[in-house]
Amino acid sequence: MSIVSTSLRRFQPLTSALALALGLAGVLPAMAADTPVAIGISGWTGFAPLTLADKAGIFKRHGLDVSVKMIPQKDRHLAIASGDIQCAATTVETYISWNASGVPITQIVQLDKSYGADGLVARNGIDSIKALKGKTISVDAPGTSPYFALAWMLDKNGMSLKDVKTTTLSPEAAAHSFIAGSNDAAMTYEPYLSSVRQSPDKGKILATTLDYPMVMDTLGCTPAFLRQHPQAAKALVDSYFDALDMIRAQPDKSNEIMGAAVKSSGREFAESASYLRWQDRAQNRQFFNGEIDSFSHEAAQLLLQMKVIRKIPDIKTLYDASYVNQ
Repeated sequence: MSIVSTSLRRFQPLTSALALALGLAGVLPAMAADTPVAIGISGWTGFAPLTLADKAGIFKRHGLDVSVKMIPQKDRHLAIASGDIQCAATTVETYISWNASGVPITQIVQLDKSYGADGLVARNGIDSIKALKGKTISVDAPGTSPYFALAWMLDKNGMSLKDVKTTTLSPEAAAHSFIAGSNDAAMTYEPYLSSVRQSPDKGKILATTLDYPMVMDTLGCTPAFLRQHPQAAKALVDSYFDALDMIRAQPDKSNEIMGAAVKSSGREFAESASYLRWQDRAQNRQFFNGEIDSFSHEAAQLLLQMKVIRKIPDIKTLYDASYVNQ
């Protein structure tokens, strides 16, 4: 543009506009190539808007080159530590464990809250959480959301993990194993929890996050990534909110895309999503304005009691609300 004379710019505005447009078109792919972002998630329904943002091209429209990787929750912090991923989606209390173990990661946007999407299932003869004393429960590994959720539910009933026997299985495997007849109870989440809902002869849902509202998920990135690529982090947050807009505007198409990622139909996916609430920008601002602090402090005390962590990190360093306030 600088080599074009004033007279040419005056008499050829369309040419200049076209040149500018072509220039910007060249900048956006370059910017995406310069900002590769790898995000670790699982098949949890609450993370699905990130999958939608990927598959529907929303990330690309924001100038991002995103790679979404399916990584079990128990291994996600290892992928962060190795540099394989720069960001991850997980439950709020998990960031406490990761930071306490020397893997710093900062939450930048709340994704969802569970409204019955996480649950403890038990055989039909077991009618209360206290009746689980001495029973065997399938649950994911220490440091994961299901493990913490089980400890939380037991704690609220005057019990601890010492009062039950546990066997380590992923949420998907725990649900399938329970339906197959193994163990007395299992801790799992959607979409796998619905498989138990659909098999009442095998057992029942003893408690969910409707009874114990403590499962909420966020997306976080390493402090180094946030320092080096603040605009990319903002684009990630904006992409998430754009994905929510698409879900509202095109629910059937969105559910088909999100369901395909976990090998379920759009109808099945929509059913599993009815047990949680994705969080919009206004809800995010409310969450980061006190709610995250109060929950994190309570969760940290339980993690310390469980010996998952040895020291409580500075809660204020675990999140940055600026990205949802822009």
